[in-house]
Amino acid sequence: MTDTTANSVAAPATASSTSAQATVFAVILSVSFCHGINDIMQSLLPAIYPLLKTNYGLDFWQIGLLTFTFQVTASLLQPVIGMITDKRPMPYSLPWGMASSLVGLIVLAYAGQYVLLLVGASLIGVGSAIFHPESSRIARFASGGRFGLAQSLFQVGGNFGQAMGPLLAAFIVVPFGQDSISWFAIGSLTGIFVLWQVGGWYSRMRAAQATRKQVAHVSPFPRKKVMGALAVLTLLVLTKNAYIASLSSYYTFYSIHKFGVSVQTSQVMLFLFLGASALGILLGGPFGDRYGQKAMIWFSIVGVLPFTLALPYANLEWTMVLTVMIGLILSSAFSNIVVFAQELVPGRVGTIAGIFFGFAFGMGGIAAAVLGVIADIKGIDFVFQVCSYLPFLGLLTVFLPNMKEARKA
Repeated sequence: MTDTTANSVAAPATASSTSAQATVFAVILSVSFCHGINDIMQSLLPAIYPLLKTNYGLDFWQIGLLTFTFQVTASLLQPVIGMITDKRPMPYSLPWGMASSLVGLIVLAYAGQYVLLLVGASLIGVGSAIFHPESSRIARFASGGRFGLAQSLFQVGGNFGQAMGPLLAAFIVVPFGQDSISWFAIGSLTGIFVLWQVGGWYSRMRAAQATRKQVAHVSPFPRKKVMGALAVLTLLVLTKNAYIASLSSYYTFYSIHKFGVSVQTSQVMLFLFLGASALGILLGGPFGDRYGQKAMIWFSIVGVLPFTLALPYANLEWTMVLTVMIGLILSSAFSNIVVFAQELVPGRVGTIAGIFFGFAFGMGGIAAAVLGVIADIKGIDFVFQVCSYLPFLGLLTVFLPNMKEARKA
């Protein structure tokens, strides 16, 4: 979807520009709301790792394999689904993706053995793979040209869901047991209903657009430069998600081991990190629209270095402060990375969203599995010391092209 196409979305919606904007934001916020439900289901899995470790007697490598199964399932399917929906958009696929995650939750709630935990994790991964490419396309379609803002609003719903997962696990799943995971089916059913309505809106908008002349999709840079920039963005996503995997998968174990806090306290600490990440996502997109995506990528990935380097040596109070700063700064990169990539390859919104969301999940899963093995061998403290140097790869941002100059040209 090009800038021209996206900007024209609001016109046929209603008679007045004010109500058109309200309709557009209603769609973006609806998709963001369902993103939150989707990611609550996802974040419940790592949030209940301490419970599963006790109930099933798991090692760290088995914990890592659960994350790997979920995230690599999503990683392998998302780019494929993105390419398919670029050629043939499927707005009504979104509620079916939510239904897959719903079934995965039920399996996790009543799993009697470890292999069923893997099945439940994979079903949630399939739901994520279906949800992200098409919902990201709808958010951009409804953006009215404010792509960074739309992507941030879409993303912040997911980050809010990720932040709520540990709290819900701490105050519902831990006290009431593994079976209580099935209670979240109510939220999933609500998401299915909302996504069905969003799918109807998108179908009507596409029908209205079908009679209009389509604008050619032309990249502002030569193919070789585009491929190089995409490779850099891919490595930046690798850096970001490898570090986030160390926190989201093992931060609870790290805080329990190093500071002797309770399971519930460790999950509240994880909530602080994930909540700060949600705020960073919300602020990152609008700032990217104002100051440029490349500037925000510089700030978010390189600017986080002092905090990551200090984290392994901090006491309990400073650990909480540092993780909040890390979540706030580091997470502001992702929406800008996605928008930057979509502008490099116009007309391939679903493919780009699938690749970057999928790659993000896949690299996070691989990193979680590798870090679990390292934690078993060298200890959880060593894992956090090694990960503190990962943001140095953010220096590769220097090789990204100048998108502002390309727009002027």
